[in-house]
Amino acid sequence: MQKIPFDNSYARDLEGLYLPWQGAKAPDPAMVWLNEPLAAELGLSAEDLRSPEGLAMLSGGEMPEGAVPLAMAYAGHQFGGFSPQLGDGRALLVGEVIDVHGQRQDIHLKGSGKTPFSRGGDGKAGLGPVLREVLIGEAMQALGIPTTRALSAVTTGEKVWRETPLTGAVLARVASSHLRVGTFQFFYARQEVERLHRLADYAIARHYPELTGKDDRYLGFFHAVIARQMSLVAKWMSVGFIHGVMNTDNCTISGETIDYGPCAFMDRYHPDTVFSSIDTQGRYAYGNQPLLARWNLARLGECLLPLIAPENPDAAMPEVQSALESAESRYEALRRKKFGAKLGVSAADDAMIDGFLDILTAQNADFTQAFRHLMQAAAGDEAPLITHLNSDPALVDWLAAWRAQLDAPEKMALVNPVYIPRNHKVEEALEAAQAGDLAPFERLMAVLADPYTERAGLEEFAAPAPEGETQYVTYCGT
Repeated sequence: MQKIPFDNSYARDLEGLYLPWQGAKAPDPAMVWLNEPLAAELGLSAEDLRSPEGLAMLSGGEMPEGAVPLAMAYAGHQFGGFSPQLGDGRALLVGEVIDVHGQRQDIHLKGSGKTPFSRGGDGKAGLGPVLREVLIGEAMQALGIPTTRALSAVTTGEKVWRETPLTGAVLARVASSHLRVGTFQFFYARQEVERLHRLADYAIARHYPELTGKDDRYLGFFHAVIARQMSLVAKWMSVGFIHGVMNTDNCTISGETIDYGPCAFMDRYHPDTVFSSIDTQGRYAYGNQPLLARWNLARLGECLLPLIAPENPDAAMPEVQSALESAESRYEALRRKKFGAKLGVSAADDAMIDGFLDILTAQNADFTQAFRHLMQAAAGDEAPLITHLNSDPALVDWLAAWRAQLDAPEKMALVNPVYIPRNHKVEEALEAAQAGDLAPFERLMAVLADPYTERAGLEEFAAPAPEGETQYVTYCGT
């Protein structure tokens, strides 16, 4: 295996935010799936990654020269309750590489065994949850939504015990960094202001280098993170994605989506839709996501107060509050732009957007298909949409107002996907893979790689779950 040119700035620059650690040695690691195009972007050889040495690294048990494996420390609000120390309980940061575009990327493992942050867990993951992360993350990438990426899925040759024995597996994940709001909360909770300064300067240099050295860089940093997070959530909302665990430790500084455990795409539209088994109160329901993103950003703002105004942190409150208020207006503008494109109306207002969504709610209509049928209406055939929405009486007036403003129908096909990771198709693929048949998984991956192009013979992947299906539930599998 050729030497990987690791450059481990996190280990070098952020002492106090990690513990050096080694993953558990897998008895018989085997490659199940490898993202060869992503490997090439990282400057890594697919052949090397498939070698015994590559499999040892991707399963966490043995690291090549230059890697500095570590478990990251962070804090976080989980469902509103604060934990001053969380950290990588079943994960390792292997190291960082500079990709072919000159961008720094983390190589990170999930399911590689216990760490000092495991809190009693076994640190392992099953094959099904690992492949779920692969599927959803790569689907998000194809949809044009900022996301962490899956590099590989490797089985370990051992069983993982949950309710039933599962095939053990490790996910290798790539991200522009794993810095989170919770990373800042870790030092803020301890009032380690000097280390908080170092962390903020590191985050700025890595993600917002245009702010480096500026006197007002910490407030500028806050505004920049707000902009990326609001853009991210607007994109989630536009395709019906529900994250499910929008805790502050899952809110990235980079603006990438992270953690595809309890998440799913909506079939039938309703703002109260929840898929997570642990979100019993609906905190992270679809319609709450913009609000909870701002709540998470408020927690970041708290952490930055002593950096923005070192002599009197309370004096920075008005500026931080103003930035948070701008987050709401920023999101609303982004929402109008995204949903306006979906409607084919360049100047769509909230009344037009909400009017259509209210009809979807009333008719328990499929979110993705409704917008595809609206494209047909824009081309002159309203019958499929009217049928889909059960001839809702409100549709007549809405269509008349919409048609009067329809001015960008050519944009609709660019933002209204044909194919999303339909929950029943995801489960079919994962069940087959866990039974040793990867063909359904591979076919679904191929469909999701081109979500905006309708293709003959793939109708089953565009259709919602059959009538009578029970409410879909997702779990914290990885």
